[in-house]
Amino acid sequence: MSVDMEKEPDARADQGGQVSRGDEADRPTVLAESTWGVLVLCVAAGAVVGELVRLLAGWLVTLRWAPFKGPAELLDSVPEPWVTVGAVAVGALLGLFAALVLLHESLSVRVSDRRVVLTIRDESREFARDKIRLVFPDGKRLVLLGHNSEELAREDCGLSMPRLADAFTEHGYTWVDEDPHLAEFRRWVPDTPGLPAGANALFKAREKALKKQGDAEDARELREELARLGVVVRDEDKRQYWRLPSQ
Repeated sequence: MSVDMEKEPDARADQGGQVSRGDEADRPTVLAESTWGVLVLCVAAGAVVGELVRLLAGWLVTLRWAPFKGPAELLDSVPEPWVTVGAVAVGALLGLFAALVLLHESLSVRVSDRRVVLTIRDESREFARDKIRLVFPDGKRLVLLGHNSEELAREDCGLSMPRLADAFTEHGYTWVDEDPHLAEFRRWVPDTPGLPAGANALFKAREKALKKQGDAEDARELREELARLGVVVRDEDKRQYWRLPSQ
């Protein structure tokens, strides 16, 4: 998926997308999903799906028995060109809706010499430069660590990791290719010893949220609650792993 890499009014990028540093101390770089790219891709895909549904309906009515044959016969009974126009239009509208949801859920990253701003779901979180020790990818997530290895942020990220690496390093942040504390994580099981008071209850609630469809926001809030207790959490296939920050 295409990515917008922009500079604020006091910043610039060269034709290759690389950040050019100027004389001023703070030249922000903004990376976000390309709005037009997402819209065009999703609308086009929706239109294609709509046409495929129309063709599938035409094939189903030729069979002696098939699932959804009633709706297929109803769709096939609409004369041309209205059936094709309608199927494509409905598919395109569904694609547009999917694009708007995708853009709302996508992460944008604003990096400057003084701060990092992460925006997702119309909410922004700001992190001062002197609070950030490391930045790295963990699969399709962007992670910021503090100076005691505490996790400042862990966000799903569809942006180009090489471009993010360029932006962060150009602004003086330390970017590494993987979590240097990965070996410290232990899998959570009920009543795990060594966790702060209340952490096991939060892990148990979060386990239920991870298994339930549509409870991603609940799982996110419970992760933040665990972070406030000083517990760093990462997920693998709905399994929870944890570690404690350095003392």
